Amino acid sequence: MKKPVIGILPLKDIETGKEWMSDNYTNAVFRSGGIPLVFPLTDDNDRLRDLLGAVDGVLFSGGPDIAPEKYGEAPDPTVKVSPERDGMELKLLPMAIDAGIPVFCICRGEQLLNVALGGTLWQDLPSMRDCGVDHNQSGEHYAHRNAVLPSTPLASLIGEREILVNSLHHQAIKALAPALMPMAVSEDGLVEAVYMPEKSFVWGVQWHPERSFDVSEDSRKIFAAFISACK
Repeated sequence: MKKPVIGILPLKDIETGKEWMSDNYTNAVFRSGGIPLVFPLTDDNDRLRDLLGAVDGVLFSGGPDIAPEKYGEAPDPTVKVSPERDGMELKLLPMAIDAGIPVFCICRGEQLLNVALGGTLWQDLPSMRDCGVDHNQSGEHYAHRNAVLPSTPLASLIGEREILVNSLHHQAIKALAPALMPMAVSEDGLVEAVYMPEKSFVWGVQWHPERSFDVSEDSRKIFAAFISACK
């Protein structure tokens, strides 16, 4: 059977302008049975359609903040944005969903999914919300536990009531987009995993399963489910 090709949104260094990709994403896709293809940054509609035509699924990666203007708010001073990524991803994501292409959104990706579908974000958790959890960890470190909501695809996949997650973010979902349903909630009440019920696979997670792939069976199961949906 032909392995599915997975388009991965590139990372971009805001200071240098360089596009790059962490091997955590590509290795997780390879080891889950897919072939990673890192997209170039573009907001040209014809090129976006060509890119979608070349892949079987799309992975929206982590990265900088989404411009608050995209969800109707003035920016907080802590916000750091990539206009190029916003311009591409806010076009590409609805196109992928409309085409029925499986979509997996990680960290910034989950926030992008929420904004693209009409939701809003906490621009800076430390200054705007009383959090009982440190959401800004690094690497594979497990920052906290998320409650996995029953009768959701995530609960069916991992068969557990909670999941340990590695967390590296200062923003999070504030108002959930109407088209999304929650799958996991943090100890301090943030929605940290979402899905679109009417789609075969449109998932977002606030943590980084690509970083914990080697040490977490749950992370491997999530990637395997995504790749399976792309076949």
